[in-house]
Amino acid sequence: MTTSAPSRLPLTVWGLALCQALLVSGNILLIAVSPLVGAQLSGNADWSTLPVATQLLGLTAATLPSGWLTARLGRKRTFLIGNTAGLIGIAICLLALKSAAFPLFTLGTFAIGMSIGAGMLYRFAAIDAASQSQRDRALSLVMAGGVIAAFAGPWLARYTQHAFATPFLGCFVGLAGLYALALLLLSRLELPSPRGAVDGESPRRPGQLLREPQLLAAVIIATLSYAIMNLAMTATPLAMTHAGHGFGDVTNVIQWHILAMFAPSFVTGDLTRRFGYRPMITVGSLALLSSLLCALLPTTFWTFAIGLFLLGLGWNFTFLPASAWLTTTYRPGEAPRVQAINDCAVFSLTTLSALLAGPLNAWLGWQTLNLLLLPLVVVLMAVGLGMSRLQRPLIASGD
Repeated sequence: MTTSAPSRLPLTVWGLALCQALLVSGNILLIAVSPLVGAQLSGNADWSTLPVATQLLGLTAATLPSGWLTARLGRKRTFLIGNTAGLIGIAICLLALKSAAFPLFTLGTFAIGMSIGAGMLYRFAAIDAASQSQRDRALSLVMAGGVIAAFAGPWLARYTQHAFATPFLGCFVGLAGLYALALLLLSRLELPSPRGAVDGESPRRPGQLLREPQLLAAVIIATLSYAIMNLAMTATPLAMTHAGHGFGDVTNVIQWHILAMFAPSFVTGDLTRRFGYRPMITVGSLALLSSLLCALLPTTFWTFAIGLFLLGLGWNFTFLPASAWLTTTYRPGEAPRVQAINDCAVFSLTTLSALLAGPLNAWLGWQTLNLLLLPLVVVLMAVGLGMSRLQRPLIASGD
């Protein structure tokens, strides 16, 4: 394991971090607003989180095509296509809000989700742009772009909610501005293509890749951590509203949650390099467990705030180390395929979690919903603790 890294990262990595900030800012806005728009347009609490689920369904649907496009067209063209799809989705959402058409709104969030699916590869593009010794730091810096989003997303949601006569229309006008800015920035960045295969090396088939124990463990940890976090986070606006908290309180809680998700990223890479993947994932699992237990307390603003803060911290200390570990488990020419498989698995389960968040919160209540997540945290922790018995990782690429 590398113990030191150069102090300077390539300019491309910093540009990708800003693109990540814009992407996550828009995603936070959607998290805060979409369940409320869903409840408003559908008139049924059971369907309130369907727009979040269709957004994640679009994200999931884009993962494998994004890997295919990356291998054939390169990172830059893939990201530009993805951002354009997002702008089209936003236009559909604006039309849906003006016409109060719930099915049309879900179609728009699906298209936005496809854009986010392509953007989720920013973290891997940063790894390609960095040297071998900089990879953990490059990944962490890009994910740390979410710190800006923790403030920009909720601020944009609050101050554009009533900008027009149609509720929430201003939120999506602001979202269009974020995507247009990202499109301009991406058009100026020099993005390297994924490193090619070594001569004589043929990429393994998906079935062969998933029989690699290290790769499979990294995918499982990333998938479970994201799904647990997303289900609890998606249900939070509904649970807080049901408990009598206002929209301002909801956006504040989401803001601190997102801050906890991304602010530790400035040090997560260094901590992972120093202590290793298994200890980091174990600490992250304990934070997730503590978050779920907070739901058993009275539903005050502070119990929601502390619980969601721990939820974000737990996600950071599990998902980022798992993503970094994944990059050591495949051969150079397998990068687009493995990254696409990983994100497809992550967001397939995350989509299901978003779809279930509304009905589970309505049928079971906030406390029982969180109790149902405890076994998943136990599985995540067990896989993390079992990592010590795995073989030494492969090196995906080198300089």
